[in-house]
Amino acid sequence: MGRRQMVRPGGRSARVQASVHAAVRALESEVGRDALTVPLVAQRAGVTASTVYRRWGDLQELLSDVAVERLRPETAPEEHGDLPSDLMAWAEQFLDEMASPTGRAYVRDALLGDPDGSNAGQCSAYAAEQIGVILGRAIDRGDDAPDVETVIDRVVSPLMYRILFRPDGLDAAYARHLAAGVAGTPGATGRRRGDRATDPLTR
Repeated sequence: MGRRQMVRPGGRSARVQASVHAAVRALESEVGRDALTVPLVAQRAGVTASTVYRRWGDLQELLSDVAVERLRPETAPEEHGDLPSDLMAWAEQFLDEMASPTGRAYVRDALLGDPDGSNAGQCSAYAAEQIGVILGRAIDRGDDAPDVETVIDRVVSPLMYRILFRPDGLDAAYARHLAAGVAGTPGATGRRRGDRATDPLTR
């Protein structure tokens, strides 16, 4: 495990994290990203530079930690009454947030300062949690639904690839097309995460 903690810290540690994260966001607005340094951030946060180095290692890992926190969804997915509508609306919102200049910057930061892959895993977990809520609602309604990993593979993965490597022509219609396809997969059996996939494209 790297220097960063994978759970929300408590007590003084939580206060330090909140102060440092707030300092990074404020300084980015005031002086720009390229002017950021660990001593400058530490001074604004009211902590010593050694505290920042000890906890985050270097500036890039700190920026990665801040980015992951900013990518955390603030609310549950909206509910529209059926799985295709719920999933299409979520995919469109996901694309809108991740493909924006700010979203792209956060994704880059999250990955660049992530030597052990823990931040990438956390970002993936955010998406999986949101998808799980949507699929859970469908199952509660008695509807058939794919599993979480199928949605990750068929909706999130192609969206992220296009966002990072082939953004030209990427729009809401594409996101909704992907979501509609997986929501209407023939033979979906309401599988929950961890169950064996039966769809031929997931074998």
